[in-house]
Amino acid sequence: MVTLVARDGRTVMSESEPSTPRLRLRSDTDRGPLDGGWWPRSTDPVAEIPGLVLAIDTLRGPIARIMLYRGDWDSHPRRLAVDGRVVHLGFFASQPPGLLIALSGRAGARVDLAVIPPCTAEAVAEAALTLVAANGNQIHAQDLVSAATP
Repeated sequence: MVTLVARDGRTVMSESEPSTPRLRLRSDTDRGPLDGGWWPRSTDPVAEIPGLVLAIDTLRGPIARIMLYRGDWDSHPRRLAVDGRVVHLGFFASQPPGLLIALSGRAGARVDLAVIPPCTAEAVAEAALTLVAANGNQIHAQDLVSAATP
């Protein structure tokens, strides 16, 4: 993968195609602490986030901003080029570990996802994705992997 910095010096883009995200969203309309879960393949936001943005765009509408826990990621770009537009990224130490909040341009429209660490064993990650997407789930992002571990 090649990472490029745009002429403005602040927008980062990848020359590789966005990957298909390992993503599960809740189907119910009851608002719980999470709307679903995402299991990225690495901790490189430039490689992982574009595919996620495109998937959420398709399912829930266009994403304009994403907020993430700073400690979960190797780099911290502020702007990411995705499908001809710029998505603003914010990395915060105050955000709970394992939480990603995606905001659309519509007032109040957001998607809260548990981020399952890439190094998680496949059986545990699959169990966590199933658990977080279950209707009525009330588990918070930072507790999801431990709740899914046998």
